Amino acid sequence: MTDLSEALDGVRGLVLDADGVIVLKGELLPGAPEALARLVALGIPFRIVTNFSAAHRDTLSARFADGAVPGARFITAASAAAAYTATHYPGGRLFVISAPDALREFDGQTLVSLDEADAAAPGELAAVVIGDGGDELSYRNLNVAFRAIRRGAEFVAMHRNPWWLTPRGETLDAGAFVAGLEEATGRAPVVCGKPSPVVFTQALAGLAEDLGVRRLPARDVAMVGDDPVADIAAARRVGLRGILVLTGKVGAGEAGAAMSGPARTRPTAIAQSLPDIVAALD
Repeated sequence: MTDLSEALDGVRGLVLDADGVIVLKGELLPGAPEALARLVALGIPFRIVTNFSAAHRDTLSARFADGAVPGARFITAASAAAAYTATHYPGGRLFVISAPDALREFDGQTLVSLDEADAAAPGELAAVVIGDGGDELSYRNLNVAFRAIRRGAEFVAMHRNPWWLTPRGETLDAGAFVAGLEEATGRAPVVCGKPSPVVFTQALAGLAEDLGVRRLPARDVAMVGDDPVADIAAARRVGLRGILVLTGKVGAGEAGAAMSGPARTRPTAIAQSLPDIVAALD
């Protein structure tokens, strides 16, 4: 097992998962706010990348030590999808199913209502975007999305997570509806959240901007996550280092098993928690 300090040698920036690294079941993990503050003090840029897509980044910022982490340091599945549509469909009409707060990520883009999407002729909608809409993931909304995709609209998913942990326990997530639409339409979506390369590319660009460089090599960045597949393997596939922490989904036994996987996707190292990683960098 690689020594943590050795695994972090030469790291110039971090990509941090939120759930299982900074928070768990909606509560801040012990030492996480202090670890983030220490990264700021050390001048080590970071991005918090999360598939949570029911809120705007500024709302999430307010939940992290009363805004001590600026919203610009967050990349959510919603903000990643909004950045994707702004780049690929400038001026295009979008039908987005998401929570109202997360819809603010699409400010400046052309969003259509349910009735407008239902009445749209083939070719009039640029894309359908599916996110954490809660009760908005209704039969009528999904049926309109289904027809629009069938008529040629691009299919964009904020993420594919089928379920997640909340204070009420295991909870159905938007990815389950994405899978259903994929099966019904026969169209594979463009996925913007983890484990898609889209979100990691955006994180690297933001870190490079923070460091004042045109391009930041992926090998100079470490992804810190609690999911061996969605966090670590996905990051390793695009060239980032991957540090698996034990404060979320996996214990020491499962983490050890992940270390025996293919070299290209196995963790670079295992750490007890984010504070331990920051201490090693310090």
